[in-house]
Amino acid sequence: MAKTFITSGKRTPFVKAGTHFASLDSISISKPVVEAMAGEARPDVMIWGQVIPSPTISNLSRELLLEAGMDADIPAYSTVLACSTSMMGTIQAAGMMGRGGMHLALVGGVEVMSRVPIALKPDVAQMIAGLAMANPAEALKAIEQVKADSFDLPIKGWANRISGRSMGEHTEDTAKRFEIPRAEQDELAYQSHMRSVAAQKSGFFDDLLVSVSGLEADSIPRADSNLEKLASLKPVFDRSDAGTLTAGNSSPLTDGAGALWVCDEEGLEKIDSAHAAELVDWQVEAMDYSVEGILMAPARAIPKLLARNKLKFDDIALWEIHEAFAAQVLANIKMISDGDYRREKAGVDVDLGTFPFDRLNPNGGSLAIGHPFGATGARILSQACKELSDHPSGSLAVVSICADGGQGTVCLLRRP
Repeated sequence: MAKTFITSGKRTPFVKAGTHFASLDSISISKPVVEAMAGEARPDVMIWGQVIPSPTISNLSRELLLEAGMDADIPAYSTVLACSTSMMGTIQAAGMMGRGGMHLALVGGVEVMSRVPIALKPDVAQMIAGLAMANPAEALKAIEQVKADSFDLPIKGWANRISGRSMGEHTEDTAKRFEIPRAEQDELAYQSHMRSVAAQKSGFFDDLLVSVSGLEADSIPRADSNLEKLASLKPVFDRSDAGTLTAGNSSPLTDGAGALWVCDEEGLEKIDSAHAAELVDWQVEAMDYSVEGILMAPARAIPKLLARNKLKFDDIALWEIHEAFAAQVLANIKMISDGDYRREKAGVDVDLGTFPFDRLNPNGGSLAIGHPFGATGARILSQACKELSDHPSGSLAVVSICADGGQGTVCLLRRP
């Protein structure tokens, strides 16, 4: 079987929603990233994703490709899988390489939480749309009469549609079920900030970033973070004494865009392969989230991926696990380390050993860097490729992302 590779791409600085990029839309934030990537090579296909799209853009990837002045002969389509969006785009692209004349794919995503569209309730929207077709003047009059209760507002942090509960509320269930202490959550958040700040100071991110609106670095990592400050924060999802998730140990609403390359050996010759990694295998997983919480699919995916490749925890030189919440990271690691859980939930009856926390997210993760939903997959995979390039040839990395709906994606990478 022909080998497939991914290589580090470019991304914008990640910023808190409502700050530096608040005046930009998904195309204007993504365009500098795509232009920088297209300046390196001409892709055979482009895949781009956004979790909360603009209602005026039906195929963001195609619109973005044309806005960036790329060759109109390049096919482009959009994809979405919640927080795993651009990792899922990577997996989709991998399946195309070496087929249909495709050898190089530009994959990425964006989220602009500053400019989430506000929807009208269906009956109000239907009424106005019907008027607009028959009598535009009457439609305008109807719009003037729209009241506050006619809008669907994202008052619960973009809750899951079926449960009606936010990711944070679901993760509080996870923290309680698997007994994840508040202190451990705060410690992981502190570590994420300290490692991200250190990476900024060392220049680790410099060649991964493109400047947007004069901003050249992530603005979320906090050099002044400490455990005392984190411990003083009040819970935000379960406000009772039992709540443990705070603004400090949860990823913030974030604006940003990111991309990477996916290619076969022929495509690899067209780009800078300094930070290339072979995409050895992947696992796409789903689960019933009504009991354990909505972000626990990686606890099934990781053991399956390792067992299929006859690997144990210690065989993996680098672990990049998306930090939606500190509690979700710790719960997933606790459960993949539990033999009974692995047998029951993943069907894996193999001793994987002890999880190596010292190999986890060495340059920080989403708690400190930020989490623009559609861009996180590209960010974390690009970061892993660069980190893996500092390890000996043959070294392995596992990259994991949880996603809304009880889903998740995990990739196994190898340094060539």
